[in-house]
Amino acid sequence: MDLAYDGSGFRGYARQLNVRTVQDDLEGALHRVVPGVETVVAGRTDAGVHADGQVVSFESDQNLDIERLLRSLNKMLNPEIAITALSAAADGFNARFSAISRTYRYRIDNGRVLDPQWRHRAWRVAYALDIEAMAAAAEHFEGLHDFASFCRAAPGRSSERTVLATEWRYLQDGILEFEVTASSFCHQMVRAMVVACVEVGRGRLHPEAIPRFLQARDRSTTGGAAPPHGLTLWRVGYP
Repeated sequence: MDLAYDGSGFRGYARQLNVRTVQDDLEGALHRVVPGVETVVAGRTDAGVHADGQVVSFESDQNLDIERLLRSLNKMLNPEIAITALSAAADGFNARFSAISRTYRYRIDNGRVLDPQWRHRAWRVAYALDIEAMAAAAEHFEGLHDFASFCRAAPGRSSERTVLATEWRYLQDGILEFEVTASSFCHQMVRAMVVACVEVGRGRLHPEAIPRFLQARDRSTTGGAAPPHGLTLWRVGYP
C-alpha cells in the first residue's frame, strides 16, 4: 500500500493504548475485508506528522480483488487517510526492511502574514531567515554521523545514520521547505535538524556550529524539536 494521511487527528502511526493512531484505523478497516492480517510499515511517524508517501505491506493467503479492496478501504478511511496505490508485491517484500531510503519534507511559513492554508502543514516562524545560511548548515548533516545530539535517546539503539541529501528551497512565496533523505532516521531527528537550521537562519548560530553539535553527541547541546505538524513523510525508496 502507498499511503497518505493527515496526521492532525492521530497520535502517530503506531498503535498505542487508549489513543487514536493511523495503524488502528488502517488495520480496523483492513480486517473488515481481510481478517487477521498483520501490517508492516516503512517508518513510524510521530503524533501530528503527515505522510504523502508512506508504505505498508501485509501478507494474505486470500485471492484478493485488488481494485475492489482499494475502493472499499478508501471508502472507510477517507478523508483523513487515503490509499493512493495498492498492488501485489514480490515474494519476500517487507515495507520496512526492504526500504533503502526515506525522504521527509518540512515546511516553514515565513511570510509577512500568517497564511491560514498552511496552519496545519507548516511551522510559523515570523523572524527573517537566511535560506542560504540554512542550506550551508544542512550540508554538514550529509554523510555518516552519530546523530545523538539530534535524536531522542533510545537506550540500546545506535544513533548513527547516513544522510544522503539535504536541500532548503522556497516552495512558494513565504513558504520554505527542507527536504532530507537518509537510509533511516532516529526519533525526532528531522525536527531537531530543522530547529538548528532555523537558528542559523536567524543569525544566532553559524553553519559551522553543526559539526560541533554532531561531535558532542549530547542532546542537551541543541535546541529541541520543531513542531510536528510541519513534517511530512514524503517518499520511501526501494531497490
